[in-house]
Order: sequence, then C-alpha cells, then structure tokens
Amino acid sequence: MSTFRRGLPVVLSAASGTGKTTLCHRLLSADPRLALSISYTTRQPRGQERNGVDYHFVDDATFDAMVARNAFVEWANVHGKRYGTSAEKTRELLDAGIDVLFDIDVQGGEQLQKRFPETVLIFLFPPSMEVLASRLRGRQTDSAEEIERRLQTAREEIERGGGSYTYIVINDDLQRSETDLASIVRCERLRHTDKRRTMHALLGGAVLS
Repeated sequence: MSTFRRGLPVVLSAASGTGKTTLCHRLLSADPRLALSISYTTRQPRGQERNGVDYHFVDDATFDAMVARNAFVEWANVHGKRYGTSAEKTRELLDAGIDVLFDIDVQGGEQLQKRFPETVLIFLFPPSMEVLASRLRGRQTDSAEEIERRLQTAREEIERGGGSYTYIVINDDLQRSETDLASIVRCERLRHTDKRRTMHALLGGAVLS
C-alpha cells in the first residue's frame, strides 16, 4: 500500500574511517526509493572519485559565490576544505516525494535539521577508537600527524553526534549495520506518512499499491 508524504531527508554522519561511504553505497543499491545528495566541495578528487557522481568539485571562488547567493541549504568547513549541499536540488527532490540520503558531517546535519525539522539524523560509531586508528593508518594516504589530527576530530565528532543525533549505529559488522540503517529509514517513512491523505484516498476508492 502506498502512502502520501513529502520526501524525507536522511543524514548519515561519522568520523573519517568509520565506513560511512561504504554503507551509503550499500543502502542506495538496496533501496531504489532513496537518492543520494551530491555535495559540492573545494577539495581535490581522491582515487576513483568522479565529478558530478561522488562530488561536485569546485574551486574556492565558485564556492564563495554560491555561499553569497545562498545556494546551499547547509555548508561546513571540514579538515580545511569546504562542503555544501545544493538548496535547489534538495527542495526539488523532497518536493517530488523522493527520500534523500545526505553523506555529510555533524555540522551539516544539524544545519539541515534546522531547515527541515523532519530530518532523520543517524551517527555511525566505529567499534572502538583503536579500530578507527588502525583503519586510518591502513589507508596509507596520510602522515602520522594528519592521522592524529583526524583522530582528535573524530573524538569531537563522536561526542557531538552522539549527543545531538536521533540514532546511533555501531559499525562492528557491515551487514548488521546496513540492516539497522534500512530499518531506521523504513520506520521513519512509516512515521511520516500523511495518514489523513492516505485514509481519504482509500475511502474514496483509490487503489493503493
């Protein structure tokens, strides 16, 4: 049975190295009703990242111009680079009844919820700080000083996200974490159903499928 409602913003935040991007991709692959919000960023592409697919990569001047014209529904400075979410694209998807997954940090998640109070905030925890440190070192892309800086930032993000977000999921098992995330999304969809419109459609003889 289908229901009537506006699209739902779903935020997944985590410290670097927690496995957030992997879980986002798995969730999107398994759920055709979920669309990814593609952020704008001033950082350079990494590995196989593609412009317009993983991020919209822009220079500082372009980002400044977008901030000046209020083109972002949220934006934040993360590890010295800026990230922002298009206000126009976000409203377009939500107004079309499409649920949108936001792979953004805690600052961005809190900003988004101020604009859209129905935003679902999920914070992903690593199994332990030791495991997180091991994952960051295993990337072999950052210096020891950079890894230590990221771990300190991770502690701050975990404290902030754990305190302000609605849900926390501990990523100690990938499959279980994916199931937990999918369950949260399904529960929130049901919770935000427009019951009055659905009831009227049913009693008016509409076929709900």
